[in-house]
Amino acid sequence: MSRYIESVCKLCRREQTKLFLKGDKCYTKCVLEKRPTTPGMAKPQRGKPSAFAIRLREKQKLRRLISMNERPFERLVAEASKAREASGDHLLRALELRLDNVVRRMGVATSLKTARQLVKHGHVKVDGRTVSIPSYPVKPGQTIALTPKLKENVGVKLSLDTSKRISGRPTFIEFNEEQMTAKLTRIPERTEMSFPVTEQLIIEYYSK
Repeated sequence: MSRYIESVCKLCRREQTKLFLKGDKCYTKCVLEKRPTTPGMAKPQRGKPSAFAIRLREKQKLRRLISMNERPFERLVAEASKAREASGDHLLRALELRLDNVVRRMGVATSLKTARQLVKHGHVKVDGRTVSIPSYPVKPGQTIALTPKLKENVGVKLSLDTSKRISGRPTFIEFNEEQMTAKLTRIPERTEMSFPVTEQLIIEYYSK
């Protein structure tokens, strides 16, 4: 799988919104606030964007928020389109309940990249079993736990402090800081999901 190696701040500037890809730095040293223009453009673009451009930007925003390549993202949209429920709701729920995203929303990582590293390096267990697949779908009732050695990890402690400061932990996750475990108590509602996008535009983009 390809990996983006350029400055992620360019992605925020391109989408003209904070994507929170750098964790703590996004709250204190945001480049978008200093350089609000799109990369490669000295001035804001004139005129109204086309309908295609609006849908493209919405799709790119969500894809970059969840750090997915185009092909797996497209497959996920295709699966959502076949679901019995609203396609947009199905898509966002599948992304919200990925293991790496649940770890991030637990508060033990301030960015999806860091949460994904914790999963890939075998530091996360689901119902007592080590799971190293970031895209693993977490189900209601399952318990996610960090390995005991991470309780004293400086990065994890700083992430917990940041989470407390911004009140970023959702109500559908029951977190035990002493044991470093979290339980997914229920399926999240749309208003509780961490993706500020208009999902219908994304479905329309792929249904062209």
